[in-house]
Amino acid sequence: MKAALVGTDGTLLHEARRATGRERGADAVVESILAFAAELRAHGEEHLGESAVAAGVAVPGIVDAEKGIAVYAANLGWRDVPLRALLSERLGAIPVALGHDVRTGGLAEGRIGAGQGADRFFFVPLGTGIAGAIGIAGVIEAGAHGYAGEIGHIVVRPDGPDCGCGQRGCLETLASAAAVTRAWAAASGDPGADAADCAKAVESGDPAAIRVWQDAIDALAAGLVTALTLLDPGTLIIGGGLAEAGETLFTPLRAAVEERITFQKLPHIVPAALGDTAGCLGAGLLAWDLLSTEVSA
Repeated sequence: MKAALVGTDGTLLHEARRATGRERGADAVVESILAFAAELRAHGEEHLGESAVAAGVAVPGIVDAEKGIAVYAANLGWRDVPLRALLSERLGAIPVALGHDVRTGGLAEGRIGAGQGADRFFFVPLGTGIAGAIGIAGVIEAGAHGYAGEIGHIVVRPDGPDCGCGQRGCLETLASAAAVTRAWAAASGDPGADAADCAKAVESGDPAAIRVWQDAIDALAAGLVTALTLLDPGTLIIGGGLAEAGETLFTPLRAAVEERITFQKLPHIVPAALGDTAGCLGAGLLAWDLLSTEVSA
């Protein structure tokens, strides 16, 4: 868990981290979140001279932001947690905003990160899985049911690996950091090898690594072109673990996307700027948005 006190302009005033401790069960994780938020608020009162006036929290899985409910998260084992109400109660009835982790990170990247100034952008972090955040005029489009942007479950190879969602050949089974790790561990014969090791081997010219890397880039480019066709973003922001490979990823990826487009306009394809602070900053922006909405109302 990552947390921060965030100023009105998006400045990180204080950061802290805690182990999620998911092995202790869903109820313990929820209590850890509540206690962590209370600690953070107390830190602000003691060291910054004032209390937080609103809170934002970003969680994985299925989120009903309007009702403030963390509906489901497979990795955390929870269902239908009224997180907004629980946090507001623990924090002295201040307003609380609840958001989806990828969309919240995308909000920060769009407003104060790599997408700053872009009217339309698409944020895609390549981590354990692949998701996406659709940015339109400074806000993130969640969709009618909160599922918008799930690019990781676009089928790019119908005969590909089985996906946990029930389909075969989903983008995240082929081009996520986890997928590259699996492929490189198998190709290299080293069960401890990961995606970062694959990127280093690519840079040193290892032909097996180049094949694994190019397979992932080909799949990623296919998925991204589908997204470009539907969304027509001006900026495409790539983040997550694979993006840490820098131009080892971006140079061939830009070429692969450009090669596949026909009538579509090629967007700016750029690395994310905020790293793993994006979620904290985005949660802070959600909180400030909540206050500005209340004022305008």
